Amino acid sequence: MTKTKKEKGSTEEEAGSTEKSYQELIANINPIANPLASRKLSKKLYKCIKKAAKLKQIRRGVKEVQKFINKGETGIVVLAGDTLPIEVYCHLPIMCEDRNLPYAYIPSKADLGSSAGSKRPTCVILIKRHDEYEEAYDECLEEVSALPKPI
Repeated sequence: MTKTKKEKGSTEEEAGSTEKSYQELIANINPIANPLASRKLSKKLYKCIKKAAKLKQIRRGVKEVQKFINKGETGIVVLAGDTLPIEVYCHLPIMCEDRNLPYAYIPSKADLGSSAGSKRPTCVILIKRHDEYEEAYDECLEEVSALPKPI
């Protein structure tokens, strides 16, 4: 029983530290991480990813996302802004623009992976539309589409 209490306390501390360190996370992003989601939009995207992951409506990882973008699948593409080396995923924003898919960068790949229900960090996630979380999806889609695209 004491172990579960300690685990609960540590997860609360971790959640609190991620909110406080948003500015620190922004300091570690890549130069190509544009458009970067605001703190508020990042939280909305994390919640939408959690709902989609429960229903298995996400695509995780560069290889899988790239494959399904090429096949014509639609959704919101969420990229991690702190991925190094940049060459791993620098082609994905161009693919998204060619196919008119909305995309946004989030400051942390660790937070992106944990919101998808994984212990490992994730570079890219594609969120597919589903009836169960349509309101959250539409809200995220609207805000991500409104972000200014890089020149």
